Amino acid sequence: MMNPIQMVDLKSQYLRIKPEVDAAIQHVLDSTAFIQGSPVREFEEQLAQYTKSKYVVSCGNGTDALMVSLMALGIGPEDEVITVPFTFVASAEAIALLGAKPVFVDVCEETFTMDASLLEAAITPKTKAIIPVHLYGQCADMEPILDIAKKHNIKVIEDACQAIGTPYTFSNGTTKQAGALGDVGCLSFFPSKNLGCYGDGGAMVTDDETLAERMRAICRHGSKVKYHHDYVGVNSRLDTLQAAILQVKLQHLDEYITKRRAAADYYFEALKEVDWLQLPEIITNTHHTFHQFTIRVKNGKRDSLRQYLSEKGIPTMIYYPVTVHLQPVYRSLGYQEGDFTVSEHLCKEVLSLPMHTELADDQLQYICETIVNCPL
Repeated sequence: MMNPIQMVDLKSQYLRIKPEVDAAIQHVLDSTAFIQGSPVREFEEQLAQYTKSKYVVSCGNGTDALMVSLMALGIGPEDEVITVPFTFVASAEAIALLGAKPVFVDVCEETFTMDASLLEAAITPKTKAIIPVHLYGQCADMEPILDIAKKHNIKVIEDACQAIGTPYTFSNGTTKQAGALGDVGCLSFFPSKNLGCYGDGGAMVTDDETLAERMRAICRHGSKVKYHHDYVGVNSRLDTLQAAILQVKLQHLDEYITKRRAAADYYFEALKEVDWLQLPEIITNTHHTFHQFTIRVKNGKRDSLRQYLSEKGIPTMIYYPVTVHLQPVYRSLGYQEGDFTVSEHLCKEVLSLPMHTELADDQLQYICETIVNCPL
């Protein structure tokens, strides 16, 4: 009998590595070093090696990673930071929390990521940073973005919270990981992420030693030396327990990505003839890691398909139903409906199918056959 289908099956994933995880947790409990214990620094070093970066600074969550990165770059009131409207709100939220102004550019219809051809027109003398978002596990086309940023002396903070392990190849053949392409890369270890802990967690990736030291200090109330404070800071630390769990799961990350790509390959093959669906498109110089497998449902039938699949025991999610620029909290920025037509249109069509490391062939077959035979 087929097991119930879930959007994310964290329990089955845990059971596969239970002895390793339980031993790591027990080691922390035995040490009682619950804050800044040795697994935190060990995990940072291991993640730096994995991303081929010089420095990793862990923190409390992905949103804090974005905010601390901006703080470390000195961004505040009167500054502008460019990002995209088709994403989770955290990218704009981190900007607004510091009193800076989020400025939006639309995304590419095919990849859901920042349209670099629109970027330069959004730059003003107040622009201090660009935050491209690597959405659903797909890396934004970073080479033109980095070229424009360099031309205008603007910092680049990657929102790579959904894209750890995603490689990007430049035109000269050099390959780097998402999060290790700009000045800072921000990661989230929310449980459902490709590398997820069992609570909240995040990190910042950089090759800049001075910036790394500043970000580390900001995460500790602005302190390099205890009780001596050099910056206005926050309290944002990765718990030792979470770091120990992440150490275990990092060893399995490539395997997890392989499983996600295999599930995506099944979807691509089984759904390629469904003419009222548009499957994800992948830019040629990167390899999607499929944090989500997001289709587009044409002819206004997205919500009907979602209801139909729910009735058949197939969960789905809409990431995201409303663009950031049309959220009530950001209406004061002056954007209107119609300003970012691609993002607004995507919100009406996108639907994410179940995607995780534990999807079985019988589950994938059932999902795809149900979609193919849908009477819509």
